[in-house]
Amino acid sequence: MDGPLLIDVLTVFPGMLRGFLEESMLKRAAQQGAVVFRTVDLRDFAHDARRTADDRPYGGGPGMIMTPEPWFEAIEAVRTPEARVVLMTPSGKTFRQAEARRLARAKHLIFVCGHYEGIDERVREKLVTDELSIGDYVLTNGVLPAAVVVDAVVRLLPGVLGGGAEATRDESFTEDLLEYPQYTRPAVYRGMAVPAVLQSGNHANVDAWRAGQALDRTARRRPDLLK
Repeated sequence: MDGPLLIDVLTVFPGMLRGFLEESMLKRAAQQGAVVFRTVDLRDFAHDARRTADDRPYGGGPGMIMTPEPWFEAIEAVRTPEARVVLMTPSGKTFRQAEARRLARAKHLIFVCGHYEGIDERVREKLVTDELSIGDYVLTNGVLPAAVVVDAVVRLLPGVLGGGAEATRDESFTEDLLEYPQYTRPAVYRGMAVPAVLQSGNHANVDAWRAGQALDRTARRRPDLLK
């Protein structure tokens, strides 16, 4: 990837992201020049004095639907030729580590964060390239799911975590397995001892133990990953 990853987050609640993007790893990533964050207030593209971005659904039903005009104009205002337009929606593809790795190779990500009862379908049909869900549940809006995806993607960018590729090599889901147990000092705490193999200095035995533990943990907690 040449240059920083550009990430735009489009929402009617940009304030929800300010603290999140200005702390910890995400702040360091921006300072290092690995990523550029921009939050876009969708209401800036509304066409009336009240900055309205929603209206009643055709066909009736509860709630309000976000209108297409602000979305089209906002996305067109920030979109570059290589941009991926990512809609966060409960009906999207389940977000997994493989998706994080794929998005981390992009040059520009635009996150579409809806609210109310959803977004006019024409936005999805004409502008969206990816639809993602972080789980089988419904949240108030798409900002929190977008934040989850942003965190998972940015930490994979070169140099962000330090240690090169080693920093994320053995994490959960990297090889479709959950991560093995981790320990640090002291060697014994309240009668609970660190496994002897980890203190042996025998790297081959350590690797074998970790592989076995990862497989066992995955089989017990997430057998679906092994299928």
